[in-house]
Parts: sequence; structure tokens; C-alpha cells
Amino acid sequence: MEKLCLIILSIFTLFTLCSVAPVAATARMLYVNDTGIPVTQVYKYACHPQRFKDLGLNIEHFTYCDKSLSYEVRAKDIIDRLSLEEKVKQLGNRASGVPRIGLPAYDWWSEALHGVSDVGTNTTFFNDNIPGATSFPTPITLAASFNKSLWKAVGQAASTEARAMNNFGQAGKSFWSPNINVVRDPRWGRALETPGEDPFVVGTYASNYVRGLQDVEGTENTTDLNSRPLKVASCCKHYAAYDVDNWYGIVRETFDAEVREQDMIETFVRPFEMCVKDGDVSSVMCSYNRINGIPACADHRLLHDTIRGEWDLHGYIVSDCDSIDVMVNRHHFLNDAPEDAMAQVLKAGWSSVALLLCSFITIYSIILPSCLIISHLIILSSHFS
Repeated sequence: MEKLCLIILSIFTLFTLCSVAPVAATARMLYVNDTGIPVTQVYKYACHPQRFKDLGLNIEHFTYCDKSLSYEVRAKDIIDRLSLEEKVKQLGNRASGVPRIGLPAYDWWSEALHGVSDVGTNTTFFNDNIPGATSFPTPITLAASFNKSLWKAVGQAASTEARAMNNFGQAGKSFWSPNINVVRDPRWGRALETPGEDPFVVGTYASNYVRGLQDVEGTENTTDLNSRPLKVASCCKHYAAYDVDNWYGIVRETFDAEVREQDMIETFVRPFEMCVKDGDVSSVMCSYNRINGIPACADHRLLHDTIRGEWDLHGYIVSDCDSIDVMVNRHHFLNDAPEDAMAQVLKAGWSSVALLLCSFITIYSIILPSCLIISHLIILSSHFS
């Protein structure tokens, strides 16, 4: 468990002292100025002294804001201050934050498939200040160029725009892109979201696009990958053997992909391996479907043994929206109750920042190890440059 704590902690050296929260109650604060006009203050980072003052808090009383200390010490300081219920509330994509200790809310869901998108839960949005972002060609078109430097350049441009939007409080810093499912059925309506049907091309696209999104110029060769600076955090999805939505009653939420070991290794898993090993991606999203009878998000071999163990992911594993609810109410996996399903995915290697049923369902009856919420908590002391 200590090892798991450190794994989860290491990636979310991502999200602290530079983090701007893009949703209300995060690092945006509403107050009334001297003329009686409501004003929204957007802070550049969560541990801003004035932000704490506005909350009626003394920042010097909160160890987690002390940049001279290790992330382990700072994370433990946050965790020790939280009740069990407060810990559980940080597990969804809409992490609620805890105002009484200065912990801001944060919504993990932003998308940047081929440019910054406003798809999600209003984390990223456009208005008169920023009416839109650059929309590059779809991944299936970009992949057809067979141009690795182009793929990286598109990622760099998208992340630059994302950071600019974040400065205005109009975007997050965690983007659930790219989609790297290998297309095996042309009837799948989302083929244009992917780099295509060749596992090597898909994996090469993924690693280059992720490097474009995440890498800070001049720090690409950082020796300590657990604490390297990030421009934004990206996510390779949907893991794995997943390329069906709804075809004559066959739907992704109940589909069981029966896949031979050779096909898993050579085709469906290979791009994700390249994304983790070559791209050093911050997260991997597990999919709705079952693989040979086991839901992807509850497969200990696929998550814990492979992603975390064999590939040494420096990050977190997130579930697709409602995946845990799907396990219970669609797959009826082991006839688990919600609490049992949560235990299954946590033991399998799933991380706390995963979409806990997309915030539609919150389960309070599970006693969760404190370390499993570090992912969101470290949103306060990030290595975002």
C-alpha cells in the first residue's frame, strides 16, 4: 500500500502550487468591490497568500503550502486534516475541495483530442474573452501524414492554448486525450478520433502527441520522471480492446471482447505501452467493456501488473464515465454491490482521480485508504511550469 501511495503521489506532484482552478470554489473567488460590483478573482495558483486571506485563513498554518518540504510531507498534512467523508468527496471528476482548509475544488475533465475542446462538465468553456481554440484536423487525418514532428507540434500548440485559457480560469490542466484505440471495425462511429488501424502508427502518434502536450521545453530529459515538470497532463484512452459503441443491440457498456493473448499484446495493448513508456503519459483511462469476462477497470493483471508494474506508469489510472456503475448495473460482475465494485477497482490499480461515476453517484460507505486521494490533493502543489 505504501508503494501505491507513492505511485499516486508522484504523478500529482503535477497539480499543486501552480494550479488555477477552472470551476467555482477553486482558485476563483467572488467578492464585491468598493463600488458594490461583484468581481471574480482568478488566482494563478491555489496556495496564494491573498486567496487564503480571502478565505479567512492564515497560509502559514498550512504545511502543505510550504514549497521547501517534500510532496510526501505536504500530502500527509492535507490528508491528516480531512474527515472520511471529505476524502471520499475528492474521488470524482468533480472533486469538491475543502474550503475550511483552503483545498480548492477541481474538475478533472477537459478534452484536447485535436485542439482544446469545451466537451466535458464546463471545466473548459468559451466566451467573449476567449471565443474558441484552434481546431486541428482529426487524428485519423493527422495520422495519415505519417509525420511525427507534426503530431508533436499539434500537441504543443494545443497545450499552449490550454495554458493561456487556464490563466483566464477557462480551462483545466488535465486533458483526457488522446484516444488511441486501434480501429478493428469500420462500423465504429468514432474511428475518426483515433490514429487508425495500425498498432505501431497509433502508438507512435500517441507518444508524440502526448510529448507535445506535456513536455516543458528544456526538461524533456529529466532523470526523475516522478517529479518532472508538465505543461499539462494528458491521458491515453480507452484501455483496452475497445472499438464498439452501439451496433444492433451490441453496446460498449455490456460488450465482452473475447481476445486471444497474441492479439492483446500485438494489437490492442501495444499502443498503450508505447504511450506510457515512450510518451511518459500522466494517466491511462480504462474502458467500459469486459475483456475475456473481466471488466477492464477491475482487471488486476491489466492495470496493476501491466500498467503500474511492467510499464512503470508515472501517473494515475482513471475510469471512463460511469464505469463503476456499469460494472454493477450492466455487467453485474460477480453480482457485486457498489461497495464491492469500488473495492474491486481500487485493488486492481485504479486511482482516486478517476471519474467516480461521473459524479452522478457517490459512495460513502467504503473506508478508503488515505493515500488513494493524494491524486486530487496534490492539485495544490504542482509541477506545472
